Amino acid sequence: MKAEFTKTTPGAKMHYLIIDLTHGGVKIAITLAKKGKTVKAYDIYKTLNDIDAEMLGIYGVELVQLEDLAELKGRICVISPIHLPLTQEEIEAFNPNLDYNFMTHHQAIGEILKGWGADIPKIEVTGVKGKTSSVFMLKEILIDENPLILSSLGAILYENGNETLLKKDISITPANIKETVDLAYRNANPVCQISEGKVKSENLRKYSSAIFESSLGACGIGDVGLLTNIAEDYPIARNHSSASRAKSQVFMCDTIVCQKECYDAYYSDIAHDKVNTFSIDDESANFYVGNVSYSLDETAIDIIYKNVKTTSGKAVDGEISVRTFAPGSHHVSNVLGVVLTCICLEIEDDKIIKGLENYKGIPGRTNKRTIENSTIIEEINPGINTQAIKESVNMIGDLDDYYVAVGGDYGITCEEIDEDKVSEFLNTLDCRLILTGEVGHSILRKMSGNAEYLPDYRDCYDIAIKNSKNLLFIYRSSYSKVSQR
Repeated sequence: MKAEFTKTTPGAKMHYLIIDLTHGGVKIAITLAKKGKTVKAYDIYKTLNDIDAEMLGIYGVELVQLEDLAELKGRICVISPIHLPLTQEEIEAFNPNLDYNFMTHHQAIGEILKGWGADIPKIEVTGVKGKTSSVFMLKEILIDENPLILSSLGAILYENGNETLLKKDISITPANIKETVDLAYRNANPVCQISEGKVKSENLRKYSSAIFESSLGACGIGDVGLLTNIAEDYPIARNHSSASRAKSQVFMCDTIVCQKECYDAYYSDIAHDKVNTFSIDDESANFYVGNVSYSLDETAIDIIYKNVKTTSGKAVDGEISVRTFAPGSHHVSNVLGVVLTCICLEIEDDKIIKGLENYKGIPGRTNKRTIENSTIIEEINPGINTQAIKESVNMIGDLDDYYVAVGGDYGITCEEIDEDKVSEFLNTLDCRLILTGEVGHSILRKMSGNAEYLPDYRDCYDIAIKNSKNLLFIYRSSYSKVSQR
């Protein structure tokens, strides 16, 4: 682990304090304890269940309160999530005499997995929008490399094109990258579950590439770190930090792929030898669109690139044309990030082109389908915000044949929706507008234009199909809640 401490106390005992057992801290604490470290854990949100508490006890992890720091002497490494609602100064105040070092959960997992998968391509994906779509486009391109994936849809292993769902309900916190690696190890070595360590997972693994989605940054293990965008820079950590600051952790990766507009706005002062930018409009980016022909079925994109820094240290120029499901400009931006990532990994053009042709969107997320005489365009995402709603409407263009349904759930991400901005935009639409779910109910109260409310989102489909109308369905929710439709 890192050894940069605020004071110098040679030979002093080292303690590790893991804060936040809700977002992966249990996994980090147990992993460090297995390595023989003296580990303490603080359950700040008081969500620790009995099973996890018992596991912590088995591995000698002591549950403490911050007040207990007053009794410690020596050095302490505090490991907490980037969104922790406590400052370093507030923690240090409990015992100013300790020799402190602070790490994020991302940094800790980066250290724990240091050297892992050295012979396979590894990609970490973060950003405000487009993370999951980017992961599954990359999956299609890397399908022959049997990718191991962590995404908001689960931990998944692909082998010879076949999908094994390792774990469905798993969040995209950094600790779950380690969990995904462990799940894949146990899948490949079922007889070694009790005697972990006797057989190296590197020797019996079933995957030869890895793609990890992370909500608020990256761990630095990626050969390429892809930052899709900062569509909205929302506050975190009790307003002490922001999404852009948290996601800057992606610059710990070896090679960076970042949206040009995002890089210019937030990260141009970060020193890094291998940064590659992409843009739809800005030709000063390393990777930009020469021409694009939009379609709800398959969009054609001609791409020009220059001075792209690859993971092997080359600088390459060229052109590539791809066709894929990307009905809106925000989808095209995701495609650019994915293709640039692959160019950085020196993946052959044919493999990129074929993989993107096979990508048809994600059922229950962004996808197009036909039900009877109606075309249904679904944009389902836990991070739907005002900008995403605007982009979804804009990709349709002519709304004469469409009903537009907007709604969803609250309390599913750090980022909440600005009802005033959304209602202001929806008031400008000239179409049949349906609001649904708790989000729709809240927006309805702020609408001055005509809108109807349906509590059950499924009724939106039924009305559109009954009237032979197309439907743009924009819903703020987790995949699992709507995927059964």
